[in-house]
Amino acid sequence: MVKTVRLPRKTNKQKNVKAPQSKLMVYVIALTVISVLLFTGAFAIFELRPTKETVRSERKVIPREVHVAPPKTNVRIPILMYHYVEYVKDKRDTIRQTLDVVPFTFEQQIKTLTEAGYTFLTASELADILDGKMAVPPKPILLTFDDGHWDLFTDVLPILEKYHVKATAYIISGFIGGADFMNKDQLEAVIRSGLIEIGAHTVHHISLAHKIQPVVQFEVAHSKEDLESQYHVHVVSFAYPNGSFDQQAIDAVTLAGFRTAVSTVPGIEQSDSNRFFLFRLRPGGRTGDTLLHYLEQTVFKPW
Repeated sequence: MVKTVRLPRKTNKQKNVKAPQSKLMVYVIALTVISVLLFTGAFAIFELRPTKETVRSERKVIPREVHVAPPKTNVRIPILMYHYVEYVKDKRDTIRQTLDVVPFTFEQQIKTLTEAGYTFLTASELADILDGKMAVPPKPILLTFDDGHWDLFTDVLPILEKYHVKATAYIISGFIGGADFMNKDQLEAVIRSGLIEIGAHTVHHISLAHKIQPVVQFEVAHSKEDLESQYHVHVVSFAYPNGSFDQQAIDAVTLAGFRTAVSTVPGIEQSDSNRFFLFRLRPGGRTGDTLLHYLEQTVFKPW
């Protein structure tokens, strides 16, 4: 006869003996994992913080052999601004007449400046001066032409060639070949002359102030890229359409790789601090002593 042996039942106290120990182990493991994560995270953050040596090395962006002009050093370099140089046929076009200097007057202005001993510079040469790479020549001056109208080829270029003086033309890359603008062949002839440096003036002549960032970046960057790729020129200067710019536009010009930008703000003194909104003057119909006095005033007074 088989005897049935009954094992004693576990009481509630006996069942819960190992429970506290199991929970304790879970807590210990959890705390260990959290401690490791916190430690490694803190260590990673500590490693990402730049040391003084790192900051110093990042600031060395200017080669030692290149002397950069102090930002507050001003140089008196008048930049003359032109749009049209032609005999306007449509007398109802008042805007065109306001912005126009007739070819005879323009030639007299060039003759006046040449005989007075002025040195004609390009935008890239002005950038070299601001960078300390080029000495300031006697009586420096820049001639600038906005938009790229056909009269740059038909009227301006022959006068520049006659007196052998240099200039800078700011071209609207998307308007080349338009009804009121130079075509591709004319622009190429201007470039081949070696007297006119090419700058950018946006793709579609859009005022840049208060525009959304993608539009500003496109108009600025692509105007440079289009001109450089199609005409194999190095474009280093930019002109703001209608003189309209803000800090976002300046940032876009800087990011695109331009060295300078010109504004319509009247003035003569240029410096590194305003290299992306250089001052310009409208010569109007001034010639002879009137023009010279206008440029040589100790304190500039706007038109």
